[in-house]
Amino acid sequence: MAAEKTLDDLFLDTLKDIYYAERQIVKALPKMAKAAQSAELKAGFEKHQVETEGQIERLEQIFELLGKPARGKTCDAILGILEEGKSIMDEYKGTIALDAGLVAAAQAVEHYEIARYGTLKTWANELGMKEAVTLLEATLQEEVATDQTLSQLATSAVNQKAA
Repeated sequence: MAAEKTLDDLFLDTLKDIYYAERQIVKALPKMAKAAQSAELKAGFEKHQVETEGQIERLEQIFELLGKPARGKTCDAILGILEEGKSIMDEYKGTIALDAGLVAAAQAVEHYEIARYGTLKTWANELGMKEAVTLLEATLQEEVATDQTLSQLATSAVNQKAA
């Protein structure tokens, strides 16, 4: 019979998942910035790379609070989302639709992160991890702000250019 799994176990597994995801994202952002045609989009990817490095540090702080090593667990979801982004960069390179595709790919990443951080924050609260809640909330707010910035950029410039 399998050992009973608890919310603590689920929290740690999900923390490992998003840690792995963030480490993959921080590698993908420079490639997305390089591919972007819009100076504003390029700058947004560069800004978010710096934010992502800070998010990784916050996750490492949470591992430390738990007394666990900061280790990732392969996240197939983020690998798939990033692969879709790579396909867009390859298939739309040099076209007017590239930036619109990059924004869409980036928003898929942001929505995954928002879902993960929202869940982790809720679980941390349930488990009485006040410091973790604060760290996760800070990251969640950055991810939401990035998603809003991407939406604004898409509707104010990138999508019209692609049309």
